Amino acid sequence: MSIFLDRNSKVIVQGMTGSEGRKHTRRMLGAGTNVVGGVNPRKAGASVEFDVAPIGPGAEEREAGAVSVPVFGSVAEAKEATGANVSVVFVPPAHTLGAVIEAVDAGLDLVVVITEGVPVKDATEFYTYAAERGVRLIGPNCPGIISPGQSNVGITPPDITGPGRVGLVSKSGTLTYQLMYELADLGFTTCIGIGGDPVIGTTHIDAIKAFEADPDTELIVMIGEIGGDAEERAAAYISEHVTKPVVAYVAGFTAPEGKTMGHAGAIVSGSSGTAAAKKEALEAVGVRVGKTPSQTAAIAREILGV
Repeated sequence: MSIFLDRNSKVIVQGMTGSEGRKHTRRMLGAGTNVVGGVNPRKAGASVEFDVAPIGPGAEEREAGAVSVPVFGSVAEAKEATGANVSVVFVPPAHTLGAVIEAVDAGLDLVVVITEGVPVKDATEFYTYAAERGVRLIGPNCPGIISPGQSNVGITPPDITGPGRVGLVSKSGTLTYQLMYELADLGFTTCIGIGGDPVIGTTHIDAIKAFEADPDTELIVMIGEIGGDAEERAAAYISEHVTKPVVAYVAGFTAPEGKTMGHAGAIVSGSSGTAAAKKEALEAVGVRVGKTPSQTAAIAREILGV
């Protein structure tokens, strides 16, 4: 099984005709993702041709060759024509608010926002808009979500690992990829990069709750970083609601106080939001925390007995 995304997901790409949209749509198609359409009001009625090379789990069972993906004038039109239930957003920051609201209004189940640099005011607005209407949002400023061998929505490399028994939720894109690599032989049910901005849709707690309910996820790996209190809140949730083992890594032990590090939300003030404080909170509820990604993977292997 998997969470939030599976082989039945029908995906549209908002911004598919742009350079980033084209590049990553080709990769998603290569990973076996069921991309059913793109959205661009100025190119409605056209199609985009992709030269697809199968990649990742199950690649040997898929054929290489040209794939034609239709372009629709709106998300609502795309959903009506294709039955799409997932959108991935590759549009500039200034247009992201409108794109997300359009996807929410169309009644999709999941909207994945890859865009970096979205104003916090806009993120707050579309987060609230989606939450009030029951639409799951992942991002912004995230690598997306992958259920290996089933579907890949976003920019996560699809050939790192295959399906397995670990669930991964991470603030960091590159650390998501590293832990996938470190535990590649164990495989994953789903890997989610939730993004590191101050306002994001899906949180650590949302993902952990879903992994706890997923019968195929045997162990949860959580990657956090300095800034905010998301990891401390996750620790409190784990102590009360999670029975499966959780292993964590917190990036930023050497970060200087008061300086934004990489992500807009990764900033500390005094002892608030430090890696040490997060590690302490997690270990207090029984979560083992690795000092490095490799040590985190080693702890996961120890717990699973491999």
